[in-house]
Amino acid sequence: MTALPQPHPARRWEIPDHLLTIEEYAALGETDTGFTELVEGRVVMSPSPSRKHNKAAYLLGRQLESQLPPELDFTPDIDVDLGLAPRGEPGFSRRPDLLITYREASARVDDEDDMYRADEVVVVVEIVSPGSKRTDYQVKHDEYADAGIPHYWIIDTCDPISLVACHQAGEFGYLDAAAVTGTFTTEVPFPVKIDLDALLD
Repeated sequence: MTALPQPHPARRWEIPDHLLTIEEYAALGETDTGFTELVEGRVVMSPSPSRKHNKAAYLLGRQLESQLPPELDFTPDIDVDLGLAPRGEPGFSRRPDLLITYREASARVDDEDDMYRADEVVVVVEIVSPGSKRTDYQVKHDEYADAGIPHYWIIDTCDPISLVACHQAGEFGYLDAAAVTGTFTTEVPFPVKIDLDALLD
């Protein structure tokens, strides 16, 4: 009888004992479960999203793919360096549910095995989870505005599913439109129509 090879134990991921720079955070790699973000140098752990949450992000990507102009690309669930602190100081990195960026930025991220930078993001999208409502509507809202990301879409899957579109309004940060249900249509930053109810398929 042949013995089966024994699996190697997973690399233990340890919480750092100091505030991290973006470079130190990037060097940590992935956790075994859930995901992390970096807030003022502190690693924030989050559980893996629910099936409903992930399915909504996937279906949103499918709707966007055929409507994006050729110079734009979308990427789900990836780190963004918000650039809110000078290099070498405790940093900020968020992991939005979906990003819309320029294709050249995606090529850079692939070539350099790096994270996106806030100035490469056209639209950032968060899908609200039961434990993230305040973070998505307030904390990330302010961070993304401070980072200079032009557009922020907040999708809330509570019945009825809705989308709040926020856009930069100069020194005031984001200006938030009223929540939309049914079909979200806009011409900026590109013409798009999103069937929100279809995200709950």
